[in-house]
Amino acid sequence: MTGNHQNQSASSRRFLVPMLTSGFVVLVLLALGIWQIDRKEAKQQLIAGITARVTEPAVALPAASQWPTLNKPGDDFLKVTVSGRFLHERETYLFMLYAPPGERDPTPGYAVVTPLQREDGSVVLVNRGFVPDSKRDPASRPQSLGTETVAITGLLRLPQSRSWFDADDAPAKRLFYTRDPKAMAKAVGLDQVAPFVIDADATAVAGGWPKGGNTVISFSDNHLQYAITWFTLALAVSALFVIWYRQNRSRPQPDNDE
Repeated sequence: MTGNHQNQSASSRRFLVPMLTSGFVVLVLLALGIWQIDRKEAKQQLIAGITARVTEPAVALPAASQWPTLNKPGDDFLKVTVSGRFLHERETYLFMLYAPPGERDPTPGYAVVTPLQREDGSVVLVNRGFVPDSKRDPASRPQSLGTETVAITGLLRLPQSRSWFDADDAPAKRLFYTRDPKAMAKAVGLDQVAPFVIDADATAVAGGWPKGGNTVISFSDNHLQYAITWFTLALAVSALFVIWYRQNRSRPQPDNDE
């Protein structure tokens, strides 16, 4: 009796560590799957909010006192109107790919980002639209350089996060690869500007360039696929443990007695 009891205890201990390890891995995988489901719901709410903002009538640009409180979940892509006078001599260039309506292949070029000075003296950067490399020089599009007060309607865009794949900005050339209003303003000698950029709508510009209305509104939503992957891995780990257990439970415990 005592020998059988000892053998059973040894056999139980033999399976304890693999069972606990497999259980821990399964719990982690399930938690990751549930996290992805939660992220999917949050992403869908974000997309729904942005879709509503871009289709609603434009509102006046928030007051400067509200700028520090702007955030991506609630204010990015907000349709706004603002008026002022362009400071064309201080425009900067944001590299972009542009595909005209009806065309698939995008053309490399630049978004012309120009400071707009309002009556109260505050400055907002406006992405006036796309120009090819041949039109980057302001002298090649003199009709677009008016000095009168203008009203702009567009989408408020908060700063863009830099990725590993983005090229380094060249402030000395006023050339940028990420939407960074602070860095753009510094490159042209402006200390205080709004912490966002306004993407102008498709209203035609004198001379045809720049071409506005090129804001890309596209969001990846792969969270369900990721969740299914984590849940499938959890099921696979469980199945592998069960198979291993069935194959090994009837095997005799090695005799370590000398």
